[in-house]
Amino acid sequence: MSRGPWYSFSTGGFLLGTLFFAASLTPTLLPRTFLTQGVLSGCALASGYGIGVFGCWLLAYMELLRLNGLLRVAKLAAATGCVIVAVTSLWQAAQWQNSIRELMELEPVDTVRPLEVTLIALAVFATLIALARFFRLTLRFVATKVNRFLPERVSNVIGVIAAVALFWSVINGVLFRGALRVAEASFQAYDELIEPETEPPTDPLKTGSSASLLAWHKLGRAGRQFISSGPTREDISTLSGRGALEPVRVYVGLRSADTLELRAKLALEELKRVGGFERSVLIVVTPTGTGWVDPAAMDSVEYLHDGAVASVVLQYSYLASWLYLLVEPGYGADVARALFTEIYGYWITLPKDSRPRLYLHGISLGAMNSELSTDLIEILGDPFAGALWSGPPYSSRLWRWLTDRRNPGSPAWLPRFRDGSFVRFMNQHGEAADPTSAPNAAWGPMRVVYLQYASDPVTFFDYRSFYREPDWMLPPRGPDVSRQLRWYPVVTLLQLALDMFMATDAPIGYGHVYAAAHYIDAWIEVTDVRDRAPEGIARLKQHLSKR
Repeated sequence: MSRGPWYSFSTGGFLLGTLFFAASLTPTLLPRTFLTQGVLSGCALASGYGIGVFGCWLLAYMELLRLNGLLRVAKLAAATGCVIVAVTSLWQAAQWQNSIRELMELEPVDTVRPLEVTLIALAVFATLIALARFFRLTLRFVATKVNRFLPERVSNVIGVIAAVALFWSVINGVLFRGALRVAEASFQAYDELIEPETEPPTDPLKTGSSASLLAWHKLGRAGRQFISSGPTREDISTLSGRGALEPVRVYVGLRSADTLELRAKLALEELKRVGGFERSVLIVVTPTGTGWVDPAAMDSVEYLHDGAVASVVLQYSYLASWLYLLVEPGYGADVARALFTEIYGYWITLPKDSRPRLYLHGISLGAMNSELSTDLIEILGDPFAGALWSGPPYSSRLWRWLTDRRNPGSPAWLPRFRDGSFVRFMNQHGEAADPTSAPNAAWGPMRVVYLQYASDPVTFFDYRSFYREPDWMLPPRGPDVSRQLRWYPVVTLLQLALDMFMATDAPIGYGHVYAAAHYIDAWIEVTDVRDRAPEGIARLKQHLSKR
């Protein structure tokens, strides 16, 4: 007699899956909606179930697990325990989420909508289990056919290889590539979109004007936004009460020229045409994957220096950063290096007493690629003035190297590196205050500042959280990280992966959304601003926060 579907499920799988489900409801870095929580919990439940099934199989294979007649009782006890653990965790979930929301000054929630979370989680779980069982059926089908000619274990190995190859070809060759083509076409169309309100500038000293070397319609959507936004000379002067200059902004889109080398040269020539090298501050900006430049970063530095700032940007993609990393992960660094080489090569030919101070800037993927735009050894003879990199991704090489070699006792979420004369880390509260270390030494010839929030999953995601607790979770924790956050194997990795996708949905000043006020503090350090009174800085922060 055939046994029902109840018996086809693993007791150990359900036990571990339920524990994973419960752990997925605990807080990580960012608040969640009932939809994202449901998807996360479903993935956690399926992951725990799969690991539990494998563990039970392994114990049975080694003849260490024999349930026999206790199977019905064991499953009933397991089901009871699962229900108790799941209900208790769902009841506690609102408090866990509020522990994050309170830190981020968000309204607390009364409930996480446990019914909806459970239904979504079960739907995700059922989908993933169905795929896993289809994989197993494929494996067995191939193994059975091959077993007619070859030994059983060889047939099983061939079955696994064939099933993996089939699933990979379908996922990568059909689903992934098809979705990628659709996404690429969509992002390209979005990049080419010209909004009615973004008319070409009439000022001949603006990029995209009739006098410009660069056509307005080829700048890309992010480029047109960058050029048409930002403070004017009148805006800056009105706020500061001092004389100001019109900030210089140069942006070269992907379609501005056929090759990378030509686009980099166009950036240099356009920058010379509009007088960028005649300003006191020159910033080489590396954008994100879509070509976006954070207006909070550029507006703040232009206000701080009374408009005597020139910035130049070279677009390397129009895809979202995570898609860009799947398609052409190394091209952004090549573009950033090509632009820096052109700008720096011309800058070092200028008289040192009259040329602008040269800086680098980037946020997120732009920070990582900006790091790779130059080899510090190559510029030691004539170094640029410094860099401000905000929200560097976890894979940023220099950031990782500096963080791993931080001074003993300084937290991973806001490290101190040696005497602070070369690089410093800042968050929404400024630099790290470490009573065990001496005060920072005076800045050297180059100033590098990393602006990062402890709640930014783009910066603090780590694959190793799959099997170990990350250093940034150790006490003392960042001011914007829940004290109720705990590390769980596998589950924490899933939670952080979801947080990464939701990073830009955080409120301003948390997660991966950097506030103008915090940029102001960072730029003051990087560009050595000394002629601003505290009340003027406070007024500027208030003004940019409203914008």
